[in-house]
Amino acid sequence: MPQRQALIFANGEPNDGAMVRRTLTAAPDAHIIAADGGARVAWYYGRIVQTVIGDMDSLTEDELAQLEAGGASVYRYPPAKNETDLELALIWAAERGMDWLRIIGGIGDRFDQTLANVYLMALPQLSVLNVALVAGRQRLRLLRGGTHEVRGQPDDTISLMPVGGDVRDITTQGLGYALDHETLYFGPARGISNVMAAERAQITFASGLLLMIHTLGRA
Repeated sequence: MPQRQALIFANGEPNDGAMVRRTLTAAPDAHIIAADGGARVAWYYGRIVQTVIGDMDSLTEDELAQLEAGGASVYRYPPAKNETDLELALIWAAERGMDWLRIIGGIGDRFDQTLANVYLMALPQLSVLNVALVAGRQRLRLLRGGTHEVRGQPDDTISLMPVGGDVRDITTQGLGYALDHETLYFGPARGISNVMAAERAQITFASGLLLMIHTLGRA
């Protein structure tokens, strides 16, 4: 069954680059969702927003009117809420059966927001979906236990970072610095700056959450 794709634009910086452009090319018919001021990032890339979600504190009334005139559905939430606008957008997409989600504009000048946007990929509603955050030359994915294939080019940079605890029994194939049934501990930077040795690599581990950052070329 074909994947139902969504591009979710967050209210950060566009961070234009090769990985972002590849993502846009791979999803010409994706549903376009803006998390509040992420609508401006969507406009930067020439995409027409179909759904805008959030408390609308980052958009002017004129911009909201422009979105509605362009056919966007607006889901407005109160400012006093537990979720961020991007969190609401991700949950909205998952609840409507979209299973290939790419976040653009998820990195900005607030480190707390950037880190929170990365952590959102751990939402239980996204656990079986294909979700990534893309910026510049990089794609970030949060992997759960199992076997994962990575496609790229030799010398692409692959960094593997445990999140929230240790990642155990990890084995890699197709990477320049191999791991063989080892543990990546939360804290040490051992998994940083590995490289692809071929066009395909494989990462297998038993338990934990592993943030994989794939950079095109040498980082």
